[in-house]
Amino acid sequence: MSPNAPTGHHDSDAAQLASLGYTSEFKRDMSPWANFSLGFTYLSPVTAVYTMFAVSLAVGGPPMIWALVIAGVGQLLVALVFSEVVAQYPVAGGVYPWARRLWGRRYAWLTGWVYMIALFVTIASVVSGAGLYFASMLGFDPTVDTVIVCSLVILVLATLINYLGTRVLAIAAIIGFSAELLGALAVGVWLLATERHHNLGVLFDSFGAGDGSNYLWAFAAASLIGIYNYYGFEACGDVAEEVPNPGRTIPKAMRRTIYVGGAAATFVTVSLVLSVSDISAVISGEDTDPVSGVLQTAFGSAGSKVILLVVVLSFLSCAMSLQAAASRLAYSYGRDDMIVGSGLLRKFSQARRIPPYALALAFVIPGVIVLASKFSEDALTKIVSFASLGIYLGFQMVVFAALRARLKGWKPSGPYRLGKWGLPVNIAALVYGITAMVTLAWPRTPEAPWYDNYIVLLSGAVVVGAGPPGRHTGAGPTRRRRARPVPLDDRLRAGRSLLGR
Repeated sequence: MSPNAPTGHHDSDAAQLASLGYTSEFKRDMSPWANFSLGFTYLSPVTAVYTMFAVSLAVGGPPMIWALVIAGVGQLLVALVFSEVVAQYPVAGGVYPWARRLWGRRYAWLTGWVYMIALFVTIASVVSGAGLYFASMLGFDPTVDTVIVCSLVILVLATLINYLGTRVLAIAAIIGFSAELLGALAVGVWLLATERHHNLGVLFDSFGAGDGSNYLWAFAAASLIGIYNYYGFEACGDVAEEVPNPGRTIPKAMRRTIYVGGAAATFVTVSLVLSVSDISAVISGEDTDPVSGVLQTAFGSAGSKVILLVVVLSFLSCAMSLQAAASRLAYSYGRDDMIVGSGLLRKFSQARRIPPYALALAFVIPGVIVLASKFSEDALTKIVSFASLGIYLGFQMVVFAALRARLKGWKPSGPYRLGKWGLPVNIAALVYGITAMVTLAWPRTPEAPWYDNYIVLLSGAVVVGAGPPGRHTGAGPTRRRRARPVPLDDRLRAGRSLLGR
């Protein structure tokens, strides 16, 4: 038993999980601080900002920063809905087991499927973004092949950390959080003190971004920086069986992830915008890498290498946390015998206290995506757009399931409850999520070939279409009834909760 988990909490956590039909194989070695750090490093404001800053500034100009504020408020609403759900159903895997208990196994299967594919793509997007900075830090010419090799090195390192077990993962998450937050603050303060070329009024000046007629479309395209930034808080719940007293710990960690991550991302973005000497050059396409230019000018060759090291560590921490979330989701599928390969995915290493084959899956598929990016122009933006759409779709399937359950009489009974605010917050979260998904999928380049212009929407449709669960949605748990506990009734009955019976 973890020293962080008092006996009373340990017994209570085990009893709550048993009431949901499981006996956990994980150790509750993750402290509340480590749980928050995991969510923060997954959300990773430095990763999101440094990946999308140049694109968003070029498309929308400085006002693109307000996308961070809008997305932050919207995702906080989603986090509040998730907090109620995870407090009542603290099961490893996140959106899949939550949707399963809010609606049913078929709906949950598709929810988890969409989210799992999006996680794999997100891992690929993070290590691809890291590859460029890693190559620059090492002094390599950032050719396509060099960036791909550097990206794969980051992916291998993240996988090795995860294979060392929950305790090492928790320590690495705390180190990653500390390095990222302190680095972000230090860089931002230094830039504002030594390299500020504009005042805050520039944040309301588009510098002619867009077609000059309707700035709304340019802002919508630039808003990817905000949409991409604010997911990761759900990782706190993906590892629910590794956290003592998860019903109280995880909701707090989710909200703190939004607060701290959002504040850090906004601060970094403001400092970068005010430090770009020629914003018009970025918008016109003359300056395609304003971040590197700003860092080089502000810190010199030696100093910029140190900053790049912090950036690379942030990307590595983010990839590590994403892999942890993806592997727990794949393990959750395998434990319920809900997917092809369940026999391997549910295998558990008693020595490391990790699901090794589920983790291997979270290495192989992102690696293939990274290799395939060689054959696509503007691959990073497309990968980020599709990853964001898939994550948001998975989120909103849970939000919609929660809303449906409320309307059918579900009253959250976990330690965290919104009370009378539950229904309006749930509706507002759904409205925000749908708006964000439309923004992500909306075609923005009419001059491009139709298949390229609609690639994000088409990719999303392919993933959903490839996901009909078939025979894997219902046969598994009953076949293994003697081998392990069976998840209890998946469907909520009006006015009753599984824990309140």
